[in-house]
Amino acid sequence: MIEILNPTLLARARDTGALVADILQALKERSRVGTNLLDIDRWAKKMILEAGATSCYVDYAPSFGRGPFGHYICTGVNDAVLHGRPYDYTLTDGDLLTLDLAVSRGGVAADAAISFLVGAARPAESVALIGATERALAAGIAAARPGARVGDVSHAIGTVLREAGYQVNTEYGGHGIGSTMHQDPHVANTGRPGRGYTLRPGLLLALEPWVMADTAQLVTDADGWTLRSATGCRTAHSEHTIAITEDGAEILTLPGHARP
Repeated sequence: MIEILNPTLLARARDTGALVADILQALKERSRVGTNLLDIDRWAKKMILEAGATSCYVDYAPSFGRGPFGHYICTGVNDAVLHGRPYDYTLTDGDLLTLDLAVSRGGVAADAAISFLVGAARPAESVALIGATERALAAGIAAARPGARVGDVSHAIGTVLREAGYQVNTEYGGHGIGSTMHQDPHVANTGRPGRGYTLRPGLLLALEPWVMADTAQLVTDADGWTLRSATGCRTAHSEHTIAITEDGAEILTLPGHARP
């Protein structure tokens, strides 16, 4: 299913996107050395419910997971890059933490992810990983405009990741979003320009470049959800929800503008 949002729903999408961004920013500020992943999940739950929103994850039970997910946020540490299920782990100095959050409010969902280093340590490999995903995300957003194809966006993302020296996994990528979290079209993190669905104003996309330092192969944790690098190398993941407008792409998940 591909949804094209009318102006009323697009306004709600802006509201939900700002909420997601502000929750992620608050959680980043509270995630320090000594913070437990289960505390992050509890904080996310409190902020989501107090905002009158609902989590897209708690009851999420797709075919690839051992569902339902049962938590309010995805928390990936170091080699965990996607669908990180919170567990009893205390963050240490230099951990690379990825927070991925999707909520729904007013009938519209928004989805975003950030990767950052905990504490004072700044391992060069981790800084490079995070920077590559952020640059790839910016390139994908720049390529998203009315009349462009999904393949143009995928190509822009993939070009940045490959030029940074990373292999690109195409099992998981970006996606359409609207009344539900995951919709068509699929937006792979590499692709051929000029191919795929033509972007139209009112379309919402969640773009999410992610990489692993020295592999493109994933393994699944015993929890049935958390996806890790097959070699144990570090990983990073950046994501925004954007709306295609007449003028290009509007980023909906920037912090600082959430309405009560």
